[in-house]
Order: sequence, then structure tokens, then C-alpha cells
Amino acid sequence: MTLKSWATPLAIGAFIISGVTGLLLFFDIEIGLVEPVHKWLSWLFLGGILLHTASNWKVFTGYFSKKAAIGIIGAAALVTTLSLLPVFGEGEKEHGKESTGKAAVQALESSSLETVALVLKATPEELAARLEKEGIDAANASMTIAEIAQKSGKEERMVLGALFGNPEKGGEGRVEGDDDDH
Repeated sequence: MTLKSWATPLAIGAFIISGVTGLLLFFDIEIGLVEPVHKWLSWLFLGGILLHTASNWKVFTGYFSKKAAIGIIGAAALVTTLSLLPVFGEGEKEHGKESTGKAAVQALESSSLETVALVLKATPEELAARLEKEGIDAANASMTIAEIAQKSGKEERMVLGALFGNPEKGGEGRVEGDDDDH
């Protein structure tokens, strides 16, 4: 059995897996093992293509003498390179994924003191008292953290720090239920 006799079927089979699972992911149909199969068996596809290319090397290099082939390969290389640049991303991301911590902080900053009180398992009055100790006016519990910060001339993270008890961010210590003794 030659390399050519199994490299091409391997590449075709892996392409079918990658193509079908890729389409399912594109349309947000994540049933069963679609995502892990797509991610992990993409390595099989890559290996199949490399072996297919190696077994058809003469034909492969012949494409570099044809203008249309060079244009298609060049365009694919350009799209691949551009897709790796951070300038074309959506919002702030870390390593291709949205930062969960940043998203949580942004959600809290746009939430009312009443909502943050639910998260912290405290009353809005208790949170207002914490903020008052830091010189932050929070008389209206329906105001968002961002509004409270703006009214007090503070940064949103400073207000959240005071609420969550983070000394570096303006708070005075531990939050009820905070357990560092794991």
C-alpha cells in the first residue's frame, strides 16, 4: 500500500468531518460532540492534507507556475494572515475569546445598586452604607454603578471595589461569604 493510496482518502474523510462540523458550528448547532470533534479532528485533516501534498508533490509544485493557482493560494494566505490580526476582532478579547471577567465587571457597572445587592446577598442599604464610608454618595439604589461613580467623581471599578471589599480598589476588607480558607 502506497502513501498516495491512503493519503487522499484520509484527506477526503477528514474534510467531510471538518466541513460538516464546521457548518454546524457556524449555525450554532452544537449537539453531541460537534465542537470537540471539529477541533480535534482538524488535526487529522491537517495531517491528511500534508500527506496528500507530500504524495502529490510534483503536481503540487506545478501549480506555482499557473497564475490562477498562485492568485487563489495567495488570497487564501492573505485571508489567513488577516484573520490573525487583532484589529479585525469584535470588542475586547483575550486569546480569541471574550474575557469572562471583563464581561462580568461591565455587566455589574451597568447594573443598579439594587441588582448588585442581590449578587452580593446584601440589602441596597448595606451597600449604600459601604459606599458612604468611602465617600461615595449612593442615596438612590436604582442608580447604576456607572451613574453612582460619575456622580461621585470616581471610577466604576473603585465603586465596585468598595462594594466587593477589595482594599486595593477602595473597599475595606472581606465580603460576607468570602472564604479564603479553602
